[in-house]
Amino acid sequence: MNAEGAEIVAGLPPGPRWPALLQTLAMNVAFDRFATTCTERFGPIMTLRLLGFGPMVAVSDPTLIRQVFTGDPDVLHSGAANAQLSAVLGHGSMILLDGQRHLRRRKLLLPPFHGEAVRAYAGVVCEITTAEIARWPRGRSFPILPRARAITLEAILRLVVGVRDEERLARLRALLPRVTGSMAGIVLEGARPGLADGRLAPRLPWVRARLLAGHVLDEEIAAHRAAPEGRDDVLALLIAARDEDDCPLSDEELRSELLTLLLAGHETTATALAWCFERLVRHPDVLARLQDEIARGDDAYLDAVISETLRSRPVVDSAQRLLTAEFELGGYRLPAGTRIAPSIWAVQHSAAFEAPERFEPERFLDRRVAPYTLIPFGGGVRRCIGASFAEMELRTVLRTVLGQVDLQPTSAASEKSRRGRGITTVPARGGRVAVADRHG
Repeated sequence: MNAEGAEIVAGLPPGPRWPALLQTLAMNVAFDRFATTCTERFGPIMTLRLLGFGPMVAVSDPTLIRQVFTGDPDVLHSGAANAQLSAVLGHGSMILLDGQRHLRRRKLLLPPFHGEAVRAYAGVVCEITTAEIARWPRGRSFPILPRARAITLEAILRLVVGVRDEERLARLRALLPRVTGSMAGIVLEGARPGLADGRLAPRLPWVRARLLAGHVLDEEIAAHRAAPEGRDDVLALLIAARDEDDCPLSDEELRSELLTLLLAGHETTATALAWCFERLVRHPDVLARLQDEIARGDDAYLDAVISETLRSRPVVDSAQRLLTAEFELGGYRLPAGTRIAPSIWAVQHSAAFEAPERFEPERFLDRRVAPYTLIPFGGGVRRCIGASFAEMELRTVLRTVLGQVDLQPTSAASEKSRRGRGITTVPARGGRVAVADRHG
């Protein structure tokens, strides 16, 4: 029994009994429906079995999520839970570290991503967005996701990596979209660390692209070190950063962090943008109000639209932890080695929100959000350090687009979610929109 006298069951909670292959297919092909059905049947804590991950305890109750996010980080390892990404990001990436190594790295990386610091970058994002808008077709529909990727990739290359050499810029623009390969490839490579070694490596296109991108990033790090004057990009700040022992980041650590920021930050923000536009064209009343509020210079409704998009269409479906010791959660004593996954999608579509199926930005204007119910960036000491940068990009791109073109509403059905590159959940048709030039 626990402190409240409730009985504690040793072992894993029940969950769907389908084979791991079928559960994995359901997660990737019909995630929303699978998550809803499982939550309705098994409640806020259940065990899923997915290929490449083993048993995974999914939780969707805010109280349980709080327990995971605020629990002992020496017991709840996030880095180990994401170990399958090491093949792509390298072992030195902060998201793969745990304990004191993670805290040391986080302290070094946080200052360049502080809210005040990233606001200075909005002008460059506006400039990049304006140039991209000029290339959009008028009067016919097109998928917005690839265009959003172009904006966010360019923003990170210029503001985070600070690439000034046009030849290096062109190489990175071509290489980085190919680095992640497919999710199946990432999981397989992570599960079989020797897969990309030896003679097989040249036959894996995402491995080739990753190695080449790493070489280009090494060149950029060397260029920064050789000529540090007059730079205010994130890489320059990271090179200058020192920990409490006056130790800087090594070139290998810098490369891993740049790859993390490029791949994770670029793709997730682009997906969030695509969902924002997909939601707006299907809700003309929201679109009209947002345009009016932007014209008046009031960002409150803009922030509400972004929050509601991230709530109703979260880019990432869970934030995982791997147990290093037994852990009591929701009436179960989970054994060491168990993977726990607070479900971002499930809690954000739960009864914590009134009529969660509706797209209603007003809910973020006049109601207080309960803790651990809106968690698009995770939580606790592992909350995404790029959250402020991503929110700045979302505000700036939406404000710029709606100031220069009119989005044309559509009566088409809402786009379903599907697994995109890496770990993101994207609009199935790329978020199709049509625009027209604004006049007056």
